[in-house]
Amino acid sequence: MPTIEQARAWYTDSDPVHDFEHVLRVYRMAERLAEAEGADVEIVRAAALLHDAQGSASGSESRAEHHFASADFAAQILSAEGWDSARIAAVGHCIRAHRYRGTEKPQTLEAKIIFDADKLDVLGAIGAARVIGYATQAGTPWYVPPSEQFIETGKEIEGEAHSAYHEHLFKLRKVRDRMFTETARAIAAERLQYLDGFFERLIAEWNGKK
Repeated sequence: MPTIEQARAWYTDSDPVHDFEHVLRVYRMAERLAEAEGADVEIVRAAALLHDAQGSASGSESRAEHHFASADFAAQILSAEGWDSARIAAVGHCIRAHRYRGTEKPQTLEAKIIFDADKLDVLGAIGAARVIGYATQAGTPWYVPPSEQFIETGKEIEGEAHSAYHEHLFKLRKVRDRMFTETARAIAAERLQYLDGFFERLIAEWNGKK
């Protein structure tokens, strides 16, 4: 089983949104979900430590394919540790299926847990910090009023910036509905309530009403 200290070396070129602290949060949450849902904890731990190990940095050319590269890397690491092929394949599926916009959907309980643990990190207080951090990193605003077209279709009008609030409406508010486990959905409901309140407060302060 890879150790946390071993895994830390795989994330030296990550960005602040997809750094090793994100990996540790996913690892801890995945353990919690695995214990609650009765999953194979060793598979879940390995997948959590390796899920963003290759090409996950925001803006990198390999970001869109990082789940495949990370799964291949995981196979190398686990094979060197003597894992059997079936368990390596189980970890690989967890990693390939964790991406929100990915084409491989989680089929096993362990893959569903990795997906859910990764998505829970975009909600709550951490979610607020990450979406603001991502906007800052990308050079986009924290808040601009979304157009009616964006509210109705999720597509900006010409010249409309995709702010952190746009991302909240477009993706973050929908994440809970994509989750698989009852445990994660319950956690997500409370975290989403916090995130909604954060943006309500942000907009009020932005407009001088608080």
